[in-house]
Amino acid sequence: MNIQRWIARREPNWKRLDALLKQVEKKGLKSLPAGEIKELASLYRSVSADLARARTNQVGNTLVQDLQILASRGYNQIYQGSRRQEWQAMVEFYRWGLPEVVQQTFGYIAVATALFLLGAITAWWYAWQDPMFLSLLVPESLIHKVRDEHELWMGSIVGIEPLASSNIMINNLSVSFGAVAGGITAGAYTTFLMVFNGLSIGAVATLVGQNNLAYPFWAFVFPHGSLELPAIFFAGGAGLLIARAILFPGKYRRADALKLYGTQASQLVFAIVPMLIIAGTIEGFFSPSPLVPSGFKYIVGIGLFALLVIYCSRKRPAIPRIYSSSHNGS
Repeated sequence: MNIQRWIARREPNWKRLDALLKQVEKKGLKSLPAGEIKELASLYRSVSADLARARTNQVGNTLVQDLQILASRGYNQIYQGSRRQEWQAMVEFYRWGLPEVVQQTFGYIAVATALFLLGAITAWWYAWQDPMFLSLLVPESLIHKVRDEHELWMGSIVGIEPLASSNIMINNLSVSFGAVAGGITAGAYTTFLMVFNGLSIGAVATLVGQNNLAYPFWAFVFPHGSLELPAIFFAGGAGLLIARAILFPGKYRRADALKLYGTQASQLVFAIVPMLIIAGTIEGFFSPSPLVPSGFKYIVGIGLFALLVIYCSRKRPAIPRIYSSSHNGS
């Protein structure tokens, strides 16, 4: 190989890649138009091949080092730059995109919440009318502890917080994913889970209320329940979105409706998972702690729920319109 001729032929590509990289390093990958981004990727591949050839033909350490530096710069901008963009996209989604999805799907979340409340009110009504009704929904051991010993059961968590927290997270995630996946049953399983969980909470709430333990019980529930219950409602809403696509695709083909509503459902999952992880941690370590006053637990629960409402109500800032002179009469 004629080294000087090869260098003369390849050098313009190296200079062009160097120029593109300098612009990207200064202004970011987005500063390049689509055509130049493709050119950048192509030049990076050709320089990588040139580097391999230079090493094979021993063209000199200085040139090999220069090509290695150029190839490394190209790799960093093309691959790590794309990773930075992915992180930026994720931050942007949690900052503005997720609240928008919650607002767009609020009707489905509200229906899921209503199904849960229907179950809770039904359990409360029947438990007050017929004490035997509780035994259908609440384990006998728990009824005995509350009714006969006048104690709550949360003390069993103290001392095994890490294990309890992980078990709680796994259980809540399984319920939530079941509610989401239940959409493929045309929403039947999602509806069942929402009503059944409402029945369970309503029955337990009635049991502790009948035995004058409501205040410490809700002090335990409020801190983690402020995130855990909305997460389950989000999951129910996601399942109902999928059911909507199956039952009522509207103007869309059913496959297109599933893509549309399924995308919104999957986006809600990105809210459900972190909410349940945080709630499980709180339920394992904070909610059952006898060292934390009950009043403070109520404050924390109310505060967390208020922050969740504020976050979900966020609106993306409007982009100001720029009017030409023909629009303002000049």
